Amino acid sequence: MSAKKVLFITQEITPYVPESELSLIGQNLPQAIQDKGREIRTFMPKWGNVNERRNQLHEVIRLSGMNIIIDDTDHPLIIKVASIQAARRQVYFIDNDDYFQHRLMTTDEEGKEYEDNGERAIFYARGVLETVKKLRWCPDIIHCHGWMSAIVPLFIKKAYYDEPSFRDSKVIFSVYGNGFQSNLVPNFKDQILFRDITSDDLNMIADPVNHDELCKLAITYSDGVIQNSENVNPAIMDYARSLNIPVVDYQPEDTYADACNALYDKVWEEAE
Repeated sequence: MSAKKVLFITQEITPYVPESELSLIGQNLPQAIQDKGREIRTFMPKWGNVNERRNQLHEVIRLSGMNIIIDDTDHPLIIKVASIQAARRQVYFIDNDDYFQHRLMTTDEEGKEYEDNGERAIFYARGVLETVKKLRWCPDIIHCHGWMSAIVPLFIKKAYYDEPSFRDSKVIFSVYGNGFQSNLVPNFKDQILFRDITSDDLNMIADPVNHDELCKLAITYSDGVIQNSENVNPAIMDYARSLNIPVVDYQPEDTYADACNALYDKVWEEAE
């Protein structure tokens, strides 16, 4: 049996945000995998620079309305969706007034990174997983792109492992070269703690938590890893290989989708 359903949790998708390595893959890979006959769902944050009117986003009332608690504060979860008509697929957007609606992507207008980017990543990860539960959809493969999705593997393996939607899910993390430059807040590890996650589950990452440490956290709880950028810190990929999980080296554009497609079946079959 091959993996039938693939969930893409990505940081950027063109044309909703400007073109970048991340946003182009965020657009093209799900389409390529759908064209290969798999069922897909795609999520990204509803950054403040996403033009809702031009891209025809609308709120999905039946999926919205939940609160996600981070640091003892309630944050309402708003779900929006847009359709890519020519491609016969939808993109789901995770929104919140404090974290996304009124701000740009990972940096402000002056290029300064937001101090609460770690919180935003936690909210995004939990928002996606709660929405997938509400959709009553059970992904075989969860493919995470960009550091905003880096907490998802931990949540799948330690907080959502007994949820019917994710009980059999295998997680793949794509490592990109462009991350954030500053350290996350000193209490970031405490902010992650949720359900069955304990501080012992975070022992492999050092303080303060920077981009490389966050990638290590994602890799630790993933079933497969892809080097998505040509220039990635070699130590991150060496760490992935040390875990004896499938690792795909950097691929040129013409072989990338096929390599991803093959990895999905590899991690799925290894779990059978």
